[in-house]
Amino acid sequence: MDIFKNFLLQTLELPVEDVESCTNGLSHHNFEKNQFIVSPGNISGYAYFVNKGVLRMYSIDTGGKEHIIQFAPEWWILSDRRSTYLNEPSMFYIQAVEDSEVVFIKKGFMEEIIKTYPTSAAKTTMILNRHIMLMQHRVNLLLSATAEERYLDFLTTYPGFINRVPLYMIASYLGITPESLSRVRSELSR
Repeated sequence: MDIFKNFLLQTLELPVEDVESCTNGLSHHNFEKNQFIVSPGNISGYAYFVNKGVLRMYSIDTGGKEHIIQFAPEWWILSDRRSTYLNEPSMFYIQAVEDSEVVFIKKGFMEEIIKTYPTSAAKTTMILNRHIMLMQHRVNLLLSATAEERYLDFLTTYPGFINRVPLYMIASYLGITPESLSRVRSELSR
């Protein structure tokens, strides 16, 4: 929980003396590589903060093809917002890509932080806006960028991931086949 407490201190600038009480009631869990945290059809009342490891959120289409929506490395928060905030069954899988330690952030946690510490509202809004901007950027890349441009953007968004995430997952995230990813990487290495 210490890593999440540091996140609250550094990112939301909560008072040091209050961080302990803010995290009471939250739990953290360890997940082995490939273990699922959320599956489609289940309702998730949590967002997931990654202390250690990598998570991915993905769906599977009717043809059996995976579509990775997002990766979450250390210090990132991942959730199926529709399930968490609207209590609807999840459409996604959330899975550990490598052995991971995850803090479960219960629904309403951030709202309670804002209510108790109004100065954290601007920081919370900034985090949410950054996430929305990243998702808009990602959608735009999927619609209009070349495979090479998407790959280069991936390397910038997720530095060091090339050694942590299997290439087939990177291809899924980019919306291309593993063979196309191999071609892109080969062309860029020349």
